[in-house]
Amino acid sequence: MARFNETPEASRLHIAIFGRRNAGKSSLLNALTGQAAALVSEEPGTTTDPVFKAMELLPLGPVVFIDTAGLDDCGPLGELRVKRTYDILNRTDLALLVCDSQLGVTEFELDLAGMIRRKNIPMIGVINKIDSAGYKRESRQEWQEKLQTELVEVSAANNAGITQLKLAIVHNAPDSDREPFLTGDLIKPGDITILVIPIDKAAPKGRLILPQQQVIRDILEHDGVVMVTKEHELKAALESLTPKPALVITDSQAFLKVAADTPQDVPLTSFSILFARYKGSLLELVTGAKSIDSLKPGDRILIAEGCTHHRQSDDIGTVKIPRWLRQIAGGELRFEWASGHGLPSDLGVYQLIIHCGACMLNRREMLYRISLAKEQGVPIVNYGVLIAYIQGIFPRAVEPFPEVQGFLNAELRQSY
Repeated sequence: MARFNETPEASRLHIAIFGRRNAGKSSLLNALTGQAAALVSEEPGTTTDPVFKAMELLPLGPVVFIDTAGLDDCGPLGELRVKRTYDILNRTDLALLVCDSQLGVTEFELDLAGMIRRKNIPMIGVINKIDSAGYKRESRQEWQEKLQTELVEVSAANNAGITQLKLAIVHNAPDSDREPFLTGDLIKPGDITILVIPIDKAAPKGRLILPQQQVIRDILEHDGVVMVTKEHELKAALESLTPKPALVITDSQAFLKVAADTPQDVPLTSFSILFARYKGSLLELVTGAKSIDSLKPGDRILIAEGCTHHRQSDDIGTVKIPRWLRQIAGGELRFEWASGHGLPSDLGVYQLIIHCGACMLNRREMLYRISLAKEQGVPIVNYGVLIAYIQGIFPRAVEPFPEVQGFLNAELRQSY
C-alpha cells in the first residue's frame, strides 16, 4: 500500500551519475542517498547494470539517482554495459560527470561532456577522491577551464563536499514549473471535470491505474472538482450537473460510448491523449495519425510500450489495435512489439510506430523516442490519438488543446 502513496519514478527528476570505471560513482550515489544503495569495490567494473535509488531531495522534492557502469568499460560484456549507460542518457534530466582526482579532466571526460551537452542535458562536474594523496587543489581551476563547467570537490568515501554537491544539484536542476500541465491549462479553479473509468476485467483490482491517479491529483492541485464515474453511469452524471462540466476525460477504449453521451458543447478527451502532450509532443503524435489511412497489406508496424504488464485476452496493444489496423489496410500487416526501456535501433524499417501513453517513462525519454522516429522519417502516434482517429472522433478528442488547433484545418474536418 505504501507504494501507492509514492511519487511514480517516471514523475521524478532523473539525476544520473556518469564517468569512467573506478571514479567513485557508486560511492557518490551512496553518499548522496545516505544508504548503501550500490555495491562498492576497488575492482573496476563493479557496477554492471544501472542502479536506481529514489529519494526526496529538498527543496526539489522527489528525485531518482541513477548509478551507471563506467563508459570506459571494454570487452563484449563491457560493450553491453556501456550501451546501457548511453541509454540512461536518453532519460537523464541532470547529469553528474564524475572525475577521478588522480586522473583529472582528460579527453575521455571532455568527450563525455560534449555528448551530454549535445543532448541539452544540464551538467554538474564532480571531482571525487579529493582526500587522496597527490591531489592539488589548484588543479581545479585548470580542469574547470578545460571542461567549461564548475567542478564541485567531494570525497564520497568520507562525505566531504556532499552538502555542497546537493546545493549544486538544486541550483542546476531543470525548472519543473516549465513542464506541461496535464489539465491545469484546460480548467479553472472550481470547474468540474468528469473522469470516465471503466471497471472491467482489465482494471486492476482494488485500485486505479497510474494515469487516472495522476490526473485526479493534477485537477485537485489546480483547485478543480473531480467527479468519477463508469461509462454506463455517465449520462446520468451529466444530467445531474448544473452547470455543465468543463471537461470529460475518458479511457480511450470507452471513447465511442462516452462521445455519444457527452453533449457536443462539453470538451472531451482521453487519459492517453493528455499523457501524449504531458510526456511528449502532442502535435507530433497527432500529425502521425494521418499515416493510418495510407497503410497497406504487408506494412511493418512497431507497437511500443514503456512497461511490461499482464496481457488480457483482448489486450489493446496485441489484439485490438492490430485488428482495427488490419481492417483499415484491407489485409495482413506485420506487427512487432517492444516493451520497457529502449526501441529497436533501426526504426526506418517501419511504416508506423504506435506508442502507449508513456505513464512509466519520463518526459525526456518519450521526447527522445519521438525525435528518433522523426529523424528516421517514421510517423509515430500514441494509443489514445490512434483510437480517436480510427473511431471517427479525432477532431473532437484533440480540440481542447490549443497547440493542435492549426492542425485541425478544414480539409481534415471534411474527412469526417
